[in-house]
Amino acid sequence: MTTIPARLATLTKTSSGLKESRKRAIKLYRDWYRSAPEICTIYALDVSPDYVRHAIRQRFERNRNVTDQRAIDVLLLKSRQDYQETMNCWKQIDHVLGITLEPQDRPQRTFLQKFYEGKDEEAITPAASGI
Repeated sequence: MTTIPARLATLTKTSSGLKESRKRAIKLYRDWYRSAPEICTIYALDVSPDYVRHAIRQRFERNRNVTDQRAIDVLLLKSRQDYQETMNCWKQIDHVLGITLEPQDRPQRTFLQKFYEGKDEEAITPAASGI
């Protein structure tokens, strides 16, 4: 497959309201959902398209209750960028398996538990963790 950088490029948009944000989020979700078999083929993943769809669904469900308009626009922008990078083969297999498909849920820990471990994992989460 030939990489065409402008194939999935879109202008950065700000939504006028929650209704428009919802439409954009549904369109983005459909784009991700429909491209699951292609993602498995492009990156030769040993997981099924159903697993990719399930991971995508989890990522969208995690942000379902966000109501701040600016935060929604940022999430949509990052997810759209992640989608473009994934579909244009600008990622390695490890990026797709690790960042995109790996569950991000961690058990909640208290401040003292984090302090005793000597690290704060939330502070080192990649900025481009998208979706």
